[in-house]
Amino acid sequence: MATKKELLNRPIQHLDLAQHNVVPLVEAMQHMAYSARDTARAANIYDMMLRDTDCGVILCLAGSLISAGLQKLIVTLVRSNMVDAIVSTGANIVDQDFFEALSFNHYIAGDEYKYGAGDAELRELMIDRIYDTFIDEEELRICDETLHQITNSLQPRPYSSREFIREMGAWLVKNGKTPQAGSKTGGRDSIVLAAYEKNVPIFCPAFSDCSAGFGFVAHQHERQGKPMVSIDSAKDFYELTQLKLANPTTGLLMIGGGVPKNFAQDIVVAADVLGVDASMHKYAIQITVADARDGALSGSTLKEASSWGKVDLTYEQMVYSEATLALPIIAGYAYHKQSASSRKGKQWSQILDKVQETVEV
Repeated sequence: MATKKELLNRPIQHLDLAQHNVVPLVEAMQHMAYSARDTARAANIYDMMLRDTDCGVILCLAGSLISAGLQKLIVTLVRSNMVDAIVSTGANIVDQDFFEALSFNHYIAGDEYKYGAGDAELRELMIDRIYDTFIDEEELRICDETLHQITNSLQPRPYSSREFIREMGAWLVKNGKTPQAGSKTGGRDSIVLAAYEKNVPIFCPAFSDCSAGFGFVAHQHERQGKPMVSIDSAKDFYELTQLKLANPTTGLLMIGGGVPKNFAQDIVVAADVLGVDASMHKYAIQITVADARDGALSGSTLKEASSWGKVDLTYEQMVYSEATLALPIIAGYAYHKQSASSRKGKQWSQILDKVQETVEV
């Protein structure tokens, strides 16, 4: 039986968009067929989305993406004004991105572990497995406790996940978990930090379904009978809808499906409920390995979404691919074409802060 140190010895290396110019590859794929041409069309739609400076770009993240090596890519999108808001699963933002911001790593698992061989031994060593990736459960519990401490430091009231994640970014700055702080304290860039500094709101509509949830459980257990911090998912939905009202032209870049996809698409309908005739999302790309046969949202097509009044059909593209293959191509094409060179960040967090101030008054 291998030791824990022997198993956790090859950290995942995050892909750097700047090091890989895929423009010639995408241009060649435009003249091919099947998924190659779909991917090239998606890359061109993302290019169009960014060159349309009226468009607010919403990035949706589902699936285990940061653990797989996509953290630096997403940080680059945020820092390059290629994303204006993020809607994500809690695991990507907390258990994976914030976890790495605390100086921890995800590790490459040997091929023999991919399909479950040795999982009982991993449990004894307190190593958690995400397909072919390992994470140290003892370090993950430090992440849980850090979220518990952040929760305890806040004024007891309901928060949107966006407000809480901003506090996570503030905690990173206050505690020196930034590149400027140097390697002794971690000194890593992260999605949470980049979004905090760039005023890019992050929403996790099912926020308790991650390490933050353990922090909330501990906090609320300690605060029984007293005012406490809670997460208001309706407030998430309301805030996200406010962005559609403030910026009518929107585009979606969706990785995976699930809750992030549904919330981001539904803001068009929510605006209508509020009495505003909002336009459908002008641009939409989805990267997924799911299909439509089971009726689940992750595999539902963007054309189906149009029947609900959510997505315009002019510039939409489904890409049936695993995210670590397709996203670097689509994002890398726009990055190296400098599609966002004329864009300024929408600073949507500032809009939502004003909404919050109005509510509090």
